[in-house]
Amino acid sequence: MLQRIRDACARVAERARFVRIAGDVGDYLATFDGEAVARPSYDVGCHFQGEPEATVAYVLVLDAINFGSGYFPSLKSAHGAEGYQMLASGLTAWFEAAPPTAEQLATIAPERVAEVLGQDLDEPLRAELMRLYAEALRELGGYLSSRFRGRFAALVTAASHSAERLAVLLAEMPFFRDVWQYDGLEVPLYKRAQIAASDLALALGDVGYGAFHDLDRLTMFADNLVPHVLRCDGVLEYAPALARRIDAGVRLAAGSPAEIELRAVALTAVERLVAAARRAGAVLRARDLDVALWERGQTAPYRTRQPHLSLTTAY
Repeated sequence: MLQRIRDACARVAERARFVRIAGDVGDYLATFDGEAVARPSYDVGCHFQGEPEATVAYVLVLDAINFGSGYFPSLKSAHGAEGYQMLASGLTAWFEAAPPTAEQLATIAPERVAEVLGQDLDEPLRAELMRLYAEALRELGGYLSSRFRGRFAALVTAASHSAERLAVLLAEMPFFRDVWQYDGLEVPLYKRAQIAASDLALALGDVGYGAFHDLDRLTMFADNLVPHVLRCDGVLEYAPALARRIDAGVRLAAGSPAEIELRAVALTAVERLVAAARRAGAVLRARDLDVALWERGQTAPYRTRQPHLSLTTAY
């Protein structure tokens, strides 16, 4: 799976019409603290951390609905946060009160999801996202019940400490199947299927259910924020018409050529950055650089500009 992702994205980058990698990426690495990048941390300010099996359940539930960035402008601020932090914090409060079982997830309604996340169904896009979240959670609950006796940890155990194997298992569920068609190519990206192992490793300190022998093989987790950071920093250049649409807040159709290019070319840029670091003798994983880029995107300079938006369940 992981090599197919890299190969397909490299081919998209070669053919891309709307997004390109600007020049040599080597100098860009100097803008990061290499030691800090190599030590990503788990933010307990908004994420749940409890007993190992409860933490596994939290991470799998979180990544089952770790999408909707294109809908976020329609959401209410809740739990003292917005966007992804709102999502993580709402689930944390739920798990701290009483972690849900797979059986409960299998029948969850949009109204209950809205309650957990501090939302309502009064606005059309907000209601649509709550319905999608409920559908994704029902899918996860049903999958766990039918394949793993309702045990979240049994799914992780079945991956045999392989991040790639966990992604393959998760991708058996339609909501995790992040695969697109571009110019006659099949382009797998699997953002959420991949990030689950990374999140488990962060949450559990790389031990037990969080121990994976192949984290170094994960790709960047292709979303809308990392391309945005790379654009702001001059690593990516957008065609003028695309740049104007994004800056104006116009949503891009999920699976459209430009939207696929944004994710795939950003992933290839990260691959080039990782390769440049390794040539220089540094130990750098795409997964760690992704975390550093995402965290950079939370800071003021990057929040003054608009990342691309798309109504998608991929990110």
